[in-house]
Amino acid sequence: MKTLSAIQLEYKGRLLIDEIDIADPEKNQVQVKLISSGVCHSQLHQMNDPSLERPFVLGHEATGIVTKVGPDSTYVKEGDHVIVTWVPRTPIQGRYLPNLTGVSYMENPVTSRITFTWAETIMCEDEYVVKISEDQASDESCIVGCAVLTGAGAVKNTAKVSEGDVVAVFGVGGVGLCAVAMASILKASIIIAIDLDDSKLDFAKQFGATHIVNAKEKSPIEEIIDISKGGVDFAFDAIGKQITMEQILLATKAGGSGAENHGGMSVLIGIPEVDQISLDPKLFLFNQKTYRGSLGATYPEKDFPYFLDLYNQGKFPLDKMISESFSLTEINDACEKLESGLITGRSIIKYS
Repeated sequence: MKTLSAIQLEYKGRLLIDEIDIADPEKNQVQVKLISSGVCHSQLHQMNDPSLERPFVLGHEATGIVTKVGPDSTYVKEGDHVIVTWVPRTPIQGRYLPNLTGVSYMENPVTSRITFTWAETIMCEDEYVVKISEDQASDESCIVGCAVLTGAGAVKNTAKVSEGDVVAVFGVGGVGLCAVAMASILKASIIIAIDLDDSKLDFAKQFGATHIVNAKEKSPIEEIIDISKGGVDFAFDAIGKQITMEQILLATKAGGSGAENHGGMSVLIGIPEVDQISLDPKLFLFNQKTYRGSLGATYPEKDFPYFLDLYNQGKFPLDKMISESFSLTEINDACEKLESGLITGRSIIKYS
C-alpha cells in the first residue's frame, strides 16, 4: 500500500512529504493507521545526525488503529486502538534499534530509529505498540508514547519521588512539563522549574511548579539552594546541554558519612549534546550524591493506562500540554518552531 509520509532525503535537509510504500506485515510486524503523532526534539537531533542512512523516516510517539497484523503477532488484532512508542513492552538489554523492513521510497528501503510516526500509516514490530481502549484514543494521548513516559517515568520510576520530596526540573518543554506534573501528582512539596524562557516558566506553573527560575537572569544553583534550603532531593535535566548536565549535580542536597546519610539524586533525561562533561568526584564520595540516566523509564503496559487514567481524572492535563497542532504537510513548520524555541509544551500532528 501507499501512504503519505515525511521523508528526509539528505543530512540536515528539509522534510519531503510524499508517498512511501508499505508491504504486508511479516513476522511480528503490525500496520497502524494514525490518529495523531507528537513532535519531539529527538527528531531534530536525528535530522542533524550524519551517521543515519537516508531516506529516513521520523517520529516515535503516536495514537492509532491497527489495520494489519503479521502472522507471528498475537498481541493485537485488526481494529485495536494503540499507542505507538519507542520503548518495548518487553525490556531489552542494551540499545536495540530494530531494522525497518517492508517500507520503501522510490523502491529504496527507508531507515528509521525503532519506529516512525510522521506518516498517515506506519509499520513497526508489535513490541512497540501498547493497547488502549477506544475512548482513550484521542489526539492528545499520542504524547504518552514519549513525552509523558520520559518525563513522568523518570520521576515515578527512576527517582521514585514521594510525598514531601523537593524537586528541580531543568528545561520545561514537553518532557520537562511531564516531569513537573508527575512530581506534583506524587505530592512533592517544592517543585522548581528552571528555563531560559519566561513564557515556558509561567506555563509550568499550570502543571505544578511551585517556584520558577529564569537561568538567564539569576544563578539557578544559588536560587535552588536558597529555595530548597540546601539543595533538592532530585534534580532532572530535560535538556542535555553540558551546562545543565553539570548543574543538576550541584543542585542536589549533600549527604555525608554513614550508611543512610545519602545526598540527592541527579537524573539525566535529555539527549546529551556533548560527549563529555566535568563532574567533581568529591561530591559523590563525601556527599554520597547519585548521578544516573533515565531512558524511557516506564512499564508501558502498566504505566500507559495509569497515565491515561490520571488524564481522565483531570490530574494529568495532556490536552493543556499540547500548545499547537499541525497537519502532516506542515511538519517543516512544526520542526522550525520547535528548533526556535517557539513551542510552549508539546506540539502534535493530527491526521483526521
